[in-house]
Amino acid sequence: MPKLIFLPHEEICPEGALIEVESGTTICNAALKNDIELEHACDQQTACTTCHVIIREGFDSLEEAEEIEEDLLDRAWGLEVESRLSCQAKVANEDLVIEIPRYTINLASENH
Repeated sequence: MPKLIFLPHEEICPEGALIEVESGTTICNAALKNDIELEHACDQQTACTTCHVIIREGFDSLEEAEEIEEDLLDRAWGLEVESRLSCQAKVANEDLVIEIPRYTINLASENH
């Protein structure tokens, strides 16, 4: 089974995490099932960017993002070439190294 390596995030998973998941599982569902509380304000309906993650290793193993995901990602805080919405990115057969961005649009707007 592929492994998901979550890099440390100050609030969400300070120690980082290593979890094994079945192929076909979304990154968001895998995180939530393993007590990594990724924000997902739209309840994983591809309507916001709060579950945005950056795939540091293994990005090319993921299916390409659909147009709606790409359009939403344009609004994500800290967008990078390897950015994905974790509710849409399904794990294939490769291990992934995942960074949870420091902020989401929700957090950025709440702090201002």
